Amino acid sequence: MPINLEVYHIATQHRSIAKENEQGFRESNERLEYLGDAILGALIAEYLFKKYPFREEGFLTEIRSRIVNRDMLNDVSKKMGIDEIVKYSGRGDNRSYKSLYGDTLEALIGAIYLDHGYAKTKKFIIKKLLRQYIDLDEIIQTNLNYKSKIIEWAHRNNKEIYFQVVEVKGKGHNRQFVAELMMEEKSVSKGAGYSKKKAEQDAAKKSCEKLAIE
Repeated sequence: MPINLEVYHIATQHRSIAKENEQGFRESNERLEYLGDAILGALIAEYLFKKYPFREEGFLTEIRSRIVNRDMLNDVSKKMGIDEIVKYSGRGDNRSYKSLYGDTLEALIGAIYLDHGYAKTKKFIIKKLLRQYIDLDEIIQTNLNYKSKIIEWAHRNNKEIYFQVVEVKGKGHNRQFVAELMMEEKSVSKGAGYSKKKAEQDAAKKSCEKLAIE
């Protein structure tokens, strides 16, 4: 049961509707999102470390990144009904809301941590997220790392490839990168994302589809 209801109220407030408090601070869920992101990453890392004692660091890092990526968190948030409680203006650039639900989930994790502490937050993440809403076996079996896939393909076929960032759009939270996959000095495809890594993955995915790499 919640003890401090106010912290959960803040966790559902997107910055688009933030209002100044008595101290003149525009109160939204961004600070809680920051806290929840760090706690979620640490707890997922701990869980995977203990669950797979004989797997290498690269495996653990890859699986953790798949669990905490924005698409996964957005999907989990909708399954949990978080899309029904988050409050935002709905106006402005749609890119501002692309990770809305996942960000809110992280903010709620931050709220649970502040309200109940580490142990109960850990229990929530393991019982709710990892056992009820996330299929860990499916994540492990599905190769979503298109960048690794096309690098391996290029190596097998003696092709030289590299990624380059060709454009950066927007500022702050809305900054979006455009990456291009080059093969032997020719462009294969372009991809976009809210980080260089995601833009490269998007470009790699489109290249895999274009080249029929399974």
